[in-house]
Amino acid sequence: MLLQILVNGLLKGGLYALMAIGMSLIWGVMDIINIAHGSFIMLGAFITYWLFTILGIDPFLSLLFSVTFLFLFGYAVQRYLINYVIRAGAFITLILAFGIEIFINNLALVSWTADVRKVKVSYGAANFAIGDLVTIPTVRLIAFGLVILISLIFFLILNRTNLGRSIRATSQDLDAARLMGVDVAGTYAITFGMGVGAAGAAGTLWSILFPISPMMGGALTLKSFVVVIIGGLGSMLGPILGGLALGIAEAFGSNWFGATYENLIGFTILVLVLIFRPKGILGGTS
Repeated sequence: MLLQILVNGLLKGGLYALMAIGMSLIWGVMDIINIAHGSFIMLGAFITYWLFTILGIDPFLSLLFSVTFLFLFGYAVQRYLINYVIRAGAFITLILAFGIEIFINNLALVSWTADVRKVKVSYGAANFAIGDLVTIPTVRLIAFGLVILISLIFFLILNRTNLGRSIRATSQDLDAARLMGVDVAGTYAITFGMGVGAAGAAGTLWSILFPISPMMGGALTLKSFVVVIIGGLGSMLGPILGGLALGIAEAFGSNWFGATYENLIGFTILVLVLIFRPKGILGGTS
């Protein structure tokens, strides 16, 4: 039973990690806490839901659509909106992100109503069993595999491409990056687009595994924030470890104390990390 709980926690933690990668990237490079992050996850979830409901596109295939749309949307939001206030201070960018969240949430609420929906695929009840030890839902296993793939793609982009070098240079020393000819405005826009695209991917996987609604974004923003703090800024591995740690902790905590204590467990871990290791597990910045 403990092994089953551990596996469940790892699978859910992988989704948490994907949610946090986008927020961590934007926060670490641009020093912006993207309050609208959960709303972008919600948009990714509804893109998948409507493509599945109206066109019958398999939700895992719709991942390409949600990532592409959210990347372009995030690029445009940063380039033509956030970019004008990015040097005005953290408070102004925070307020602007909050305004974007309110706009997206209310637009979704008016367009789609507050009904709770779920993507119900024909293979949703299929399981993969390892003897009598562990039973893994097929959709969760596929989702976890996609999380690993997307994380690997992000790692390769950031560490093996000129774009990644520009992003890391901008993050480490903005003035030096400018002197070396880096297009800071363009790099910021692409970075924000990548972070929002990762949120779109997380939204697609969330819609397959859990119910969705237009007002789901706030809770997911908080969850992503907790994971980033636990894992720490400054590396790709930080949010991954933070997401897995939170997923495992919630799985065991829910089993021992009940599902109603899930959020309490997460915020308890957050407080403990802030007290004893404020930089997070692998954080390079405070």
